[in-house]
Amino acid sequence: MTHPSGPQLPGTDDLLSIIRVQTEIARLGLDLDAVMALAAEASMKLTGADGAAVEIAEGPLLVYRATAGSAAAQVGRSVDAEHSLSGLCLRSGTALTSDNVEGDPRVDLTSCHQIGLRSMAVVPLCHDIENVGVLKVLSSRQAAFGTRQVEIMKLMADLLAASMYFATRCGRDALFHQATHDLLTGLANRALFLDRLRNALLQADRERNQAGVLMVDMDELKRINDNHGHRVGDLAIREFAQRLSSGARRSDTVARLGGDEFGVVLRPTASTDGLRASTERLIRQVQGPLVVDGQRINLGASFGAALYPDDARDINGLLEVADQAMYAAKRERKGQAVTGLTNE
Repeated sequence: MTHPSGPQLPGTDDLLSIIRVQTEIARLGLDLDAVMALAAEASMKLTGADGAAVEIAEGPLLVYRATAGSAAAQVGRSVDAEHSLSGLCLRSGTALTSDNVEGDPRVDLTSCHQIGLRSMAVVPLCHDIENVGVLKVLSSRQAAFGTRQVEIMKLMADLLAASMYFATRCGRDALFHQATHDLLTGLANRALFLDRLRNALLQADRERNQAGVLMVDMDELKRINDNHGHRVGDLAIREFAQRLSSGARRSDTVARLGGDEFGVVLRPTASTDGLRASTERLIRQVQGPLVVDGQRINLGASFGAALYPDDARDINGLLEVADQAMYAAKRERKGQAVTGLTNE
């Protein structure tokens, strides 16, 4: 096999860079989402890859829980552990490379084509003596990864595994929960939200019905933080998340996507009227005052909805429609008081 010229083992600069990554991981503490994102980004840069991903095992699947570079849009994607190089790496516990996916029977070629990769390297992630996922780098070039790159990835995987150990000591189930849920609210995170949305669209196609998605922007979080401090801001986020979750059905997925942004996957949704009814119910559920330390804080939000397949035929299009509807609602609320959207 032909690999790029250069040192066969990590050099001094590589090791110094890994030490810097280790320091940053230590600063992130128990925020496993951020640690996985950092590991993916650092692995991509240190190996000269086009993209990278952290994949966590979930039953028969490996799910992309953190991504970087050319794989950034793939968060939430899953591959079959029985028919992929990642799955073979997970089962064998050894680092593997594919210099050319087109001639490699071990790979999931359809997934490779969708991502646009020609070569890749994967190393196992070991948590408490069990392999729970893989760290993967990918390239649009053939034979992009040699011994040096694989050794760098092994070091990165060790750092990530150590962080996993300290983030959760309760085994694989707790690790998966930590990797798929928001630390502050306990809601699903962005990766799990996208995974559930992708599955909802597939289910809608199979059953020939519809699915809905809501994008939700919490009101005035910056003002709450500025006026009352971040402790109160965090309490407001948790209360808002609890209200939103309480108003959803058991079949729905409520997620915190970051900051003051939330999302809801509605599955199934029978019609436009059903989507509107769900939206109005959640609007009523989240609005109202929160009293903290004797201070009254009004909670509310702007909602935007989209229906599959009426509004869009893919995830990106559906989220764009819902986002635009949410921003339109926010602009309207700023211009005038809208009944049902504000408690002021």
